[in-house]
Amino acid sequence: MGSIVAIVGRPNVGKSTLFNRLTGARNAIVDGQAGVTRDRHYGFVEWNGREFSVIDTGGYITNSDDVFEEEIRKQVVVAVEEADAILFLVDVTCGITDSDDAVAALLRRSSKPVFVVANKVDDLAQSYYIHEFHKIGLGPIYAISAINGSGTGELLDKVTAALPPDTPDEPEEEVLPKIAVVGRPNVGKSSIINAFLGEDRHIVTAVAGTTRDAIHTRYNKFGYDFYLIDTAGLRKKGKVTENLEFYSVMRTIRTIEEADVCILMLDAVRGIEAQDLSIFRIIQRNKKGVVIAVNKWDLVEKDTQTLKKFQENVTERIAPFTDVPIIFTSALTKQRIKQLLDSAMQVYENARRRIPTSKLNEVMQPHIEAQRPPAINGKFVKIKYMTQLPTPCPSFAFFCNYPQYVKEPYKRYLENRLRSEFEFSGVPIQIFIRDKK
Repeated sequence: MGSIVAIVGRPNVGKSTLFNRLTGARNAIVDGQAGVTRDRHYGFVEWNGREFSVIDTGGYITNSDDVFEEEIRKQVVVAVEEADAILFLVDVTCGITDSDDAVAALLRRSSKPVFVVANKVDDLAQSYYIHEFHKIGLGPIYAISAINGSGTGELLDKVTAALPPDTPDEPEEEVLPKIAVVGRPNVGKSSIINAFLGEDRHIVTAVAGTTRDAIHTRYNKFGYDFYLIDTAGLRKKGKVTENLEFYSVMRTIRTIEEADVCILMLDAVRGIEAQDLSIFRIIQRNKKGVVIAVNKWDLVEKDTQTLKKFQENVTERIAPFTDVPIIFTSALTKQRIKQLLDSAMQVYENARRRIPTSKLNEVMQPHIEAQRPPAINGKFVKIKYMTQLPTPCPSFAFFCNYPQYVKEPYKRYLENRLRSEFEFSGVPIQIFIRDKK
């Protein structure tokens, strides 16, 4: 199972800058004004073979009347409760403030590994001021500059060493598919699960879940036999009633990591939103199969073009990974419930599909001959053969003479040709270009 690392601290210490540095993206807005980060950002970090999710929280403020700051403060508390490790970011140019003391008091009550990170150590002179933060009493101080990256490597070494080991799930008596229903709050996850189960509850047996509040239910209806991972009980957590969306993200990450296929629920009335896209990208990064279920379709006023336009909008938003089944359903009327299950199980089979090397080369070589990789600096790339790798998700290695000259556009071309020739709908595909002279 993967791990979660939360970045906490008072406003304007550089949390979003560090988040962008660790994830290698610029998804978090960085600004000199305090309190810019109100929505939660979460990303994916790979370091020395370890992978984990990182959460960028808002600034922790006490004794404030601002309604947003009150919500941010509550969400920081949730992050500390749910994370496996915490990066407590402080500003070396300001020293210890009352807000820093308030965050430290919160972290001392936690049993999680805490790393005190002194940010904005942009030159050697500023490194002498980090020792003041030993007064906080939370262990060693890690001096970094989030803006230029200095010190982050050593920090990541320590963080990954402190995270729980990535041990595989305990083997079960029967190896069955795991189908998770995920999505933001109020999209109908509980309703769709109830529609799956129906009233004949004697056909299912409860199995204790291994991922916190996630409940595994043995489902063997309509000729299917799989585990349904139910995360609909999130609302029962009393402490986070007003922070349900953020809390659901924390649990959703863990649920996705455990599942084989995720049914991502969308609200047909509200359409696809930023939160939906974020969850979709988490599914994609974790290399899980995905089916998109557009729920509450019975509430939408329709004409002959409504379904087509909605589908085109979803496909445009999730690009470039667009080979995903989209099922328009209603948990209330049970419209297309069976089709949704059919699609989920088909995606599971697609993820397990193995193409013999001889067949793969026979089918793909004509496509490669029809469109060769562009020549760079007079170097002509020749792909000699290819094979599927023994990985949980479909991964393919293409061997050529100049692998460094094969760029992302051509990798997408190869992926598209694989999808056109073989059934991999709903499954992320990895393309690796390797040296073979």
